[in-house]
Formats: sequence, structure tokens, C-alpha cells
Amino acid sequence: MASSSQSVYFSQREINKLQSSYEQGGLSMFATKIVKKLNDIENAELNIAVTGEAGAGKSTFINAMRGLRGCDEGAAKSGVNETTMERTPYKHPNFPNVCFWDLPGAGTAKFPMKDYVSKMEFNTYDFFIIISQSRFTENDANVAKVIQNLGKKFYFVRSKIDNDIRSLEMEGKVFDTKMVLTEMKQKLSCYLMEAGISEPIIFLISCLPPEKINLDNLEQTLLNNLNGIKKDALLMSLSSTTVKIVEQKRAQLKERIWMLAIASGVVGALPVPGLSVAVDLGILVAAIIGFRKSLGLDDASIQRLANVAKTPVEFLKAVVTTPLVGEINEEFVALMLLRTGFVAVSVVELALDFIPVIGSIFGAVSSFGMTYKLLNNALDDLVENAQRVVKAAFPTDPSHPQ
Repeated sequence: MASSSQSVYFSQREINKLQSSYEQGGLSMFATKIVKKLNDIENAELNIAVTGEAGAGKSTFINAMRGLRGCDEGAAKSGVNETTMERTPYKHPNFPNVCFWDLPGAGTAKFPMKDYVSKMEFNTYDFFIIISQSRFTENDANVAKVIQNLGKKFYFVRSKIDNDIRSLEMEGKVFDTKMVLTEMKQKLSCYLMEAGISEPIIFLISCLPPEKINLDNLEQTLLNNLNGIKKDALLMSLSSTTVKIVEQKRAQLKERIWMLAIASGVVGALPVPGLSVAVDLGILVAAIIGFRKSLGLDDASIQRLANVAKTPVEFLKAVVTTPLVGEINEEFVALMLLRTGFVAVSVVELALDFIPVIGSIFGAVSSFGMTYKLLNNALDDLVENAQRVVKAAFPTDPSHPQ
């Protein structure tokens, strides 16, 4: 059977192995591999290196990517002097497996270029962000060339663009912001190409609200250049600040649902009182809590969003109407299953034609249709609420549908 859709989490080779495992070992072996994949997703690590000279805005960038302000607990320290004297990890507050590493600037007396790569352990990072608040230096270009030779991705970020625009406004000049930024980017690109960097990827950004100039564009590029569970790790860690991000999260989380439905009906499944099915309620509880956290609907995430948006947290919480933001336990999920009752879900609805054997598995797990529908409904409910929170926090966001 030809595939008309692709899997976010499985390569074609893995899909072929899944099918073989089912044919050779039945549902139990298949489910074991699915559980392993779910564990891999949960434990996937993403390490992002952020380098540049003192005062370039590295700390502000790292905090913005983690949805934090400089005054928040766990925020990266910022200052005009070099505050980073060794590589410093900053884990995401909700997804600790996503870590930003603040690296001291290269080419200084303390960190000469010849020692910089080994001391900063370049091989341990998934990609690099090279930040400058003005023009990029020779040291920046040298760092980029080393990364290029390692075969890793790197991105140039010209920070504090809001300051440049504000300076032009204070001078009373008449200018076109888009044209100014285009010319600035062209000049930076020319310099880097002359320094030996082929086709440099450059972003001109401001990390400070309310502008946050071009930060969304950078996030989307980072996502586009990652695959599989690494992409998943970055996407789930991004703050749900736009409807587009929320929709991307919905699409990615939906593919987990069939895996969770199979795992809950096979691994450690127990009969649910009142229903003629066996389900691992713990898996379903963890799934719904995970959806909530990924969409930024847990208390800590809403508080961070309120801080960044400079909006009272009570105002954002007032637009959340789903009971799924309350306590989720096995009793709660069992009641949800009882309300769901038997639900007929066709294989066509699953949109899983990238795994031809799914039809056989669907019929083998009696609880599959019920748990699949329950998790889909829960995800859709949470997404609708997350979208309302985004619109309440950022009512002028151009990505909101009219």
C-alpha cells in the first residue's frame, strides 16, 4: 500500500520494521516498539549553543526562547560586561531536555580561537546561534567556519533591532522600516560572504515585547531545519504566543494519539469498571497532562505568558473554560471514558496510511477506538482554549484569523 501521508516520528525504515514486528511477534511486540518510541519522544534532548561577544544580547535571547523575563527565576543573567566566563546551561522551565547553552565570546584573552572549540565542546550541540548587536566580527565568522566544517547548522542573529529603529525615529528621519532592515541585512550578508561564509542565514530581531521583531520567523526556520523528535522537542518548548504555533503543536500531537491509544490498550491494561474494555488509565492521564503542558495551559505557562504580555494572569485564565485544566487523575479519565462509550472510528479517520498494518491493529485492540476518540476530543478542546488565551494575550497579533 503506497503512503499518501508521512510520519513525523517514524522514518520509512522504522515503519517497515514496525510492520515486520507485528507480522512476526504480533500485537505485543508491536506495542513494545510503540512504547519505546513514546519514551524516545519524551526523553529527546535538544542542545542549542548561543555565542557572541559581551553585551550582544545572548541572555535576552535565551530568556525569550524560554518564555522568561530577565527578572524571572532561572533567567539567564544579562549585562554589558562579560557575565559568561564558562559555558552555562539554561534548561527550559517546562521541558528540561531542551537546553540553551550560553557560551562566552570567542577570540578573547581567556578564550583564544585555538582553544575555543574544544573548551566549548562544539560536538555536543544540535545547532548554533551567533549573536551580535552591531556588525559581525572576524571572530564570529571564524566560529561559523568551524561549525560549517563540523556539518552543523548555524544562524546569525543581529539583535536589538528595536534600538536601531528607535534611534532613526529620534533623529526625526523619514524612513521605511522594511527597507532599512533589508539594507542592513544585505550589508551584513556581504561582509560574512567576504569572510568566507557561503549563504549566511541572518535574522534581524528584537526579543523584547511587545515588538519581538522577527523572532517568530527565526523560530519557524529553526523548526523547518530540524527533523523527527528533535523538531518535536523544539516545537513543544516554544511559547504558545501565536495561533500558528498552537496549530503546529496540534498537528504534531495528533500523531501521538494513535500510539498512545495502542499503548493504553495493550501495556498494563486493566478492565475499566462499567466498560467492557481494558485500558491503562495512567497512560491516558499522562497524555492529557502532556497535551496541556505542550499547549501552555498549565498554571506556570499561563503566568509566564501573562508576564511577557504584561496582562493580568486572571484575565488570561478567565478565557479558559475546559475542565481539563483542573486535576487530571485516573478517576477523572475513567469518567471521560464512560461518557465517551463505544465509538466507531474508521481506519480512514485515523489518516495512518503510512503504516499499512494499522487496520489489523485497530481491530485487535478493543479499546482503541474509544481511547483514540477521547484523546482527540481532549486535544481539540485544549487547542481551542489555548487559542483563546493567545488572542487574549496578544489581540493585535497579525497571525490571528479574522
